[in-house]
Amino acid sequence: MSLLTTSVVANAQSYYNVLKYGAKNDSSKLATTAIKNAIEAASKAGGGTVYFPAGKYLTGPIHLKSNITILIDAGAELHFSDNFDDYLPMVKSRYEGVDVTSFSPLFYAYKAENISIIGRGLIDGHGKKWWDFVEGYKEGQPRSKWQTTFDGLNKDIVLPDDPKQMKRGFLRPPFIQPMFCKNVLIEGITIRNSPFWTVNPEFCENVKVHAVTINNPHSPNTDGINPESCNNVHISDCHISVGDDCITIKSGKDEPGRKMAVPAENYVITNCTMLSGHGGVVIGSEMSGDVRKITISNCVFDGTDRGIRIKTARGRGGIVEEIRVSNIIMKNIKDQAIVLDMQYAKTNVEPVSERTPKFRNIHLSNITGQVNQAGYLNGLEEMPIENVTFNDINMEAKTGFSISNANLIEFHNVTVNTEIGPALKALNLTQLIVDGFKSYKPNTAAVVDLMNVSDAFIYNAFPVPATATYLKLSGKTTKNITLGNNNFGKIKAAVKKDGDVTENVNVISGDKGQ
Repeated sequence: MSLLTTSVVANAQSYYNVLKYGAKNDSSKLATTAIKNAIEAASKAGGGTVYFPAGKYLTGPIHLKSNITILIDAGAELHFSDNFDDYLPMVKSRYEGVDVTSFSPLFYAYKAENISIIGRGLIDGHGKKWWDFVEGYKEGQPRSKWQTTFDGLNKDIVLPDDPKQMKRGFLRPPFIQPMFCKNVLIEGITIRNSPFWTVNPEFCENVKVHAVTINNPHSPNTDGINPESCNNVHISDCHISVGDDCITIKSGKDEPGRKMAVPAENYVITNCTMLSGHGGVVIGSEMSGDVRKITISNCVFDGTDRGIRIKTARGRGGIVEEIRVSNIIMKNIKDQAIVLDMQYAKTNVEPVSERTPKFRNIHLSNITGQVNQAGYLNGLEEMPIENVTFNDINMEAKTGFSISNANLIEFHNVTVNTEIGPALKALNLTQLIVDGFKSYKPNTAAVVDLMNVSDAFIYNAFPVPATATYLKLSGKTTKNITLGNNNFGKIKAAVKKDGDVTENVNVISGDKGQ
């Protein structure tokens, strides 16, 4: 036998056509057992490709093993059953950052290596029945058999600060959830109608999601790609339109997340388009195990509620740091282009402890947008946001940047054309740099409005003649404000101070019209 013939035979033997194991491609019969048998056969041979030729398949959950590739060919459609019983027995899973035993995910793997779901075919989660059950649930109604089963399997789980979902005991399964896996590839497929989060790797290493299309309608919690507590993640060339966030980075919630203490780190997100969704790329609010070393680049958000959103709350703990965002276009953003919100859930001030989250070292550049609000940064009184920079940003916005409780904030070559209010409004800040900050469509408000801000340096401003006031100062703790190399010669007022500002503005050489 020639080497070529040997190669062809070996290649043919590595493919396991589900039709040969009893699956029907006319959706006339549940194919769960046939698919399982094909995977078992491939696994016994050391690995292989489980192949779905064109046609429609009806199936329950599919559990992958090491060295298994699921190949869904062009024209093939996998339709997952909406019979809840098909997703029993319950398996080890994670739900919104809490480790539980619950319904099997539709695609599931546990401590497997070298697994892939690839092809040009379609997978449909038929999520409506799942959505309807959750949205129709009322507190106090008799518990279903699935909830009773959940209760018995989760007596000792560590609960988050708000355990409402856990106590409900009916947790919809993610569509694709590999747990504690290595070398995971999801590529080329189209996914729709997920019951819950769509692509949700948990505690995985070396994950690649490439050229995937995700379409979920307006539906509860149907996020697109949510890699949680993973290491070395690459997301590229995806198109996402969903009922919640398009891409979200998470690392556990509250005490359960801190107990596991597995960070989300080394993520690269690039070349994606995102339409409907609560956020384009989101970090949190479940970030208790830390999120760090993340790059987001070359993406278009068109029609999402927000663009870049980083969120947390008291009780989470954890750190979000070393984040880089660049080359982003935002259009038709319904709320904010950029959000860093540490008060996602409204709580009272508390002493700094392991429950206190931190945001620091976050840098955004080369962003254009047509948005409702340019940006919203909201730190904690006891833990301000720290070291955030904005470079080469151009926004057309109804309102500008609003920043409170932060330190070390910088704007360089930023243009914000607002309809109402200041282009930049800051409250309770220290160490602010505003360099070449512009608004070409000034309104009656000052371009920059600072209240209780100290140690600010404002330079290289050249406001247009229609500007009424460039800088407004107020607040008893406003001090050490320095201006330099600005051209205020053609505007009505460079600076206006309220009576509670006791210090004079420092002016260094180069200012005109001050």
